[in-house]
Amino acid sequence: MGQYKHIVNYKNSQYFRVQNLMRDSSIFNEDRGQGVFKKHSYPFILQDENNNLFTPSRQTILDYFKQNKIIWWNGQLTNHPLSSQVACLNHLFSIREDKQAVFSIIKNIYPDIIDILPLTTDKFLPAFIQFEAISDDDHLNEVNSIRGSQCTSIDALIYGEGRDGKKILFPIEWKYVEAYGNEDKASGNPGITRIKRYTDLINQSAQLKSNDHSIYYFEPFYQLMRQTLWAEQMISHRKTETIKADVFIHVHVIPGENGNLLHKNYPCSGKGMEATWRECLNDQSRYVIVSPEALLKTVDRDRYNTLFEYLNTRYW
Repeated sequence: MGQYKHIVNYKNSQYFRVQNLMRDSSIFNEDRGQGVFKKHSYPFILQDENNNLFTPSRQTILDYFKQNKIIWWNGQLTNHPLSSQVACLNHLFSIREDKQAVFSIIKNIYPDIIDILPLTTDKFLPAFIQFEAISDDDHLNEVNSIRGSQCTSIDALIYGEGRDGKKILFPIEWKYVEAYGNEDKASGNPGITRIKRYTDLINQSAQLKSNDHSIYYFEPFYQLMRQTLWAEQMISHRKTETIKADVFIHVHVIPGENGNLLHKNYPCSGKGMEATWRECLNDQSRYVIVSPEALLKTVDRDRYNTLFEYLNTRYW
């Protein structure tokens, strides 16, 4: 019961945080909530989904998604303020064109980086961070290749060069208040399709241990498995992919207070999230967990004062 209370309290604390901000601040542009989400009205849901985005970047974000033909989670910009997709954009979009800022956040987690390279696969507003990234071709047997929908998309992607001259992918998975049940994604007809899709790729993976596949079909490990395979296949097909990489570092951004995700005792392993996932990896140095605050701690706060004030108020 104690663990359950800990799990519930983090998400609830964020609901209360949002409601207090709606009442006491202008962070949501005077939007006082009571909006409709999945046909029900809630005090913490925004009336206008546009108020979910950091105002100085809002229109550019909307244009970026539209012009690059990216599908929003659930089909449109959400009015739910606890969205991890929105949190990722609010933290990173404003710095995406600033090479030094992007370099600083990678240097912070991977000291051997020497350069950050532009991601030219964005046809509109290419920069040093890409959102909802996919490969040029489908390498995961997923059939569809639509950014943000029906295939493995990376929340944010950074591309650089290491001290050894190798090109590096930094796929970033962003979490906020996520908590997961114990659904087995290998069950039923959808599970048969998933097993058929990923089994050979897991067996051929240099990073994923293949002695027990079952763990890869429980969240959040199902997502991490697919992202790992995505990065490996980008590297395997570097001759034909626009983004040509030699290695990857998988970055998992999670608020340190999110005990429901980090400290749940996962039935598939009997351990917490990090310990469970690291035991699945052959090279644990290729996986990094960092909080949003720690990820951005080396970015110039004077230059991005307005952004940091917003992030401190809304998220931190």
